[in-house]
Formats: sequence, structure tokens, C-alpha cells
Amino acid sequence: MKYKIQNENQNTNDELRIENSISFTHSPTLTFSHSPIHSFSHSLIPSFTHSPIHSFTHSPIHSFSHSLIHSFSHSLIHSFTHSLIPSFSHSLIHLFTHSLIPSFPHSLTIIILFCLICYNASSQSTLPKNQIITGAEQTEVWLPYLKNKKVALLVNHTAIVENQHLVDTMLALNIDVRKIFLPEHGFRGDADAGEQIKDGNDKKTGIPLISIYGNSKKPTNAQMKGLDVVVFDIQDVGVRFFTYISSMHYMMEACAENNVQFIIFDRPNPNGDYIDGPILKKEFSSFVGMHPIPVVHGMTVGELAQMINAEGWLSGNQKCSLIVIPNKNYSHQMHYSVPKKPSPNLPNDLSIRLYPSLCFFEGTEVSIGRGTYFPFQVIGFPDVSFGEFSFTPVSIAGMAKQPLQEGKVCYGSDLRNLNPWEQKMTLEFLLEYYKKSNFAPNFISRERFFNLLAGTDQLLKQIKSGMSENEIRKTWENDLKNFDEKRKKYLLYE
Repeated sequence: MKYKIQNENQNTNDELRIENSISFTHSPTLTFSHSPIHSFSHSLIPSFTHSPIHSFTHSPIHSFSHSLIHSFSHSLIHSFTHSLIPSFSHSLIHLFTHSLIPSFPHSLTIIILFCLICYNASSQSTLPKNQIITGAEQTEVWLPYLKNKKVALLVNHTAIVENQHLVDTMLALNIDVRKIFLPEHGFRGDADAGEQIKDGNDKKTGIPLISIYGNSKKPTNAQMKGLDVVVFDIQDVGVRFFTYISSMHYMMEACAENNVQFIIFDRPNPNGDYIDGPILKKEFSSFVGMHPIPVVHGMTVGELAQMINAEGWLSGNQKCSLIVIPNKNYSHQMHYSVPKKPSPNLPNDLSIRLYPSLCFFEGTEVSIGRGTYFPFQVIGFPDVSFGEFSFTPVSIAGMAKQPLQEGKVCYGSDLRNLNPWEQKMTLEFLLEYYKKSNFAPNFISRERFFNLLAGTDQLLKQIKSGMSENEIRKTWENDLKNFDEKRKKYLLYE
């Protein structure tokens, strides 16, 4: 069942954005000097210089016959102004058709008609396409669910509504926000990977902050007591081992156990255009992978939550009361650039698109750029034989406090010139560096963690046995096909 809440009648193209076109910023009452053309060109159409206007009016205009000018009737001019410039006020249209036009010299009439045509061409070329509207931005849809309710949020720094944090938006709308639950990286999104998040209070609002990425990763019954609704709004990246979806899972369980409504403000998935990787096996379930889904699952958090709920993946086969506020004007085939980096070490599109491929290096001693300002965009190891490119990881506040290979010069590959949208999950980099290590038996130095990332121990065995990427991929095919069929039932977007 799809919990799709959408206002079908909303016009998402209310504003007509016009650039490099006629702009009336003052009173429409115009005073023409003894040189009407000069006044027109400098007051109405500042983008036209005097010389082109002069050239236009003193050469082509004279070629128009008197009869041709008279052929433009009052009704036709009125039609031009109404159809070509719909954003003008009626009073200004009236000014053109009833006051200015009849009194102009015939040549100036032609100029106005010419400018109206140019204006229309310019405005048509700058009309915005249907822009993606996230769940959080649809205030008119979610506000009725929260009015007069005791509300908690599971959010971080990515919960933005028109350059303002969702918390501030809700408080301005008199929503009773009781507490804020915090995932990995904290409320401000600047805690290091794996760093414990502590409880506290938001300095700006005083609202209690409760960590669910510390000693406990699931809210207690005491923490859920008295709540009516929990809202989830976090930018995900569509990869199984990105832990925000694990925090979402535990919150869904807590809501089910305490009869609390769970509402997801959906956001696009920047890796949502494909699925790939091995399916997680139950015995390798952990906080970096809780569900039997591939590494790249191709779903938004709203779609995934519907799958988790309906497939009985919550403990005890529970189901929470779930509502998803879906994105508008979004499809899975779109290239989506996240407005804020979702975590300290995923700063841009390229790092997000390379994340599914490079994260496997976290089970090795090879650096993927933590401790630089270009994490998940470089690969290196402290051995000059690994490549000519070099970088040195250092401690960076808000990004990496104790990065792998800190203070050591790492040699390897610079991936920063790759096109983000051409990147999909690959084992190419991992197998290349395994080869560069001379197939060292301890290349994958943290085998247990590597297997948790992979969701299986088969990938490690396949790599050690010398299988090629194509051979490994063939072992995923049937599972991916079955998952894709199951996934289709829960998709909200094409």
C-alpha cells in the first residue's frame, strides 16, 4: 500500500521568472522628451543602447509603409500585450493599448511591437522547468497533521525549508516541537564518522536534543512518552551502509511500540537511478546494514520505509502508522545535487556517487581521503609504488579527527576530474588496489567490518579467489532481479 500524500491541484509554476527583459520598476506614467525614441530606449528598455535603437528607427522603420502600420489595429495590439506579457498588470496593458500606442509616431509603434516580440522570446527561454519540491517544502500538506499535536523530530542539518531549518519553520507556524532526536553526525552534521553523539539542548531554541547514535540507537519508551507524532527529515544518499536509514528503522519500531504517528518528509535520492551490489544476508545485519537490500537500493527514504513496514522487517513483525509526504516533480532518473552535504565526508556530487564504490576501502588500510578536503574522491596508500598522485591526511575539525594514515604521504589515484553522473557502483578500484598490494593476504585488514559493509562474506571470498568483477557480478544477478520486482510495489516515483 502506498501512503502517497499529494496536493494534485497545486500549481508549481506560479512565478514567471524573467531575466534580461523589460522591467518596469517605477510608475507606468511616462514622460517623453522632445526625442521620444531616446526616452523610450533609456527608460523602458535599458538593455537596448541608444545606437541600436537609432539604427533600427532610421533605417528599417522607414521601409514600413503607412498602410502597414495602420493594419495593426487596436485589438491586435491589445492582443499582443495580453498574450505576450501575461505577467503585466491590467493597468499597464491598458496604458499601452489606450494611451501610449495611439499617441506614438508610427515608427515608435513598430518599435514597441518589435520589443514585445523580443520580450516574449526572452521570457519563454527563461521559464523555469518544473522544479523538485521536497516533502518538507509542502507546508500546506503536512501542517494539518501536526497542528495541536505534540511533535518530535528526527532531523539533522539537511532538514531545510527555503534556507531555514525545519525546526525554525515549525516554531514559526506554532507547532509544538517537544524534542529532537539526533542521528550519526549530530544535529549540525559536523561530528566525525562513528563519533558518539551526546544529549543536550539546542542553543537557539532550547529544545531538548536526544541522541540515538550513542549508547542507545533506539528511542526508549520514556523518551517516546507523551508524543503524538515523530517527523523524519534527513537527506539520504541511497546506499545501504549510510546509517540514517538505520536510525529511521529504529524510530519506526519505537513509534509502532508507543502508538506514535511516523511522518516522513521525503527527499530525492542522489543515487536513485540504479540498483547494484550484493543483497544483505540476515547473519550480517548490523547498524551499517539492517535490511535485505542491495548496497545501492534505488529508493528514497519514503519508499524504503514503506518497504520496511510492509515486508515485516520491524522487530516482531510490527507495523508503524506511516505517512510519506512525497517529492513533487521528481523521478528516479533525474540527476539530483543535494543542497547541503549529507555528512562531513560527502561534500559534493562526486563523493556521493563514488561512495558506494569507495566505502569498501574502509575495511582496508587504504585511505579514501578522510583527513583531506576531498574525501571519497581520492585513493592512496603510504607506498610510492601505488601511484604518482599524493596527499597527506591530517586531522580536520568537523570532518575527520583521527583519519586513517594520518600524517603519512599516501600515493595513488586522483578521481576529482570524473563526471559524477557517469559514476555507478564498481569493484574496479578495490580490485585494482588489491592487485597493487601484490594480492597481500592482509589487504582487507578488517574482515568483519568489510563483510558487514558487503552484507555477506561471499564478496571477500570471491576477491581472494581471484574472480573478476564480471564474474562476481553474475553471482548477484538473480538476487538483484528479485529485489527489483519487490521494490516496484513501493515506488512513489517513476
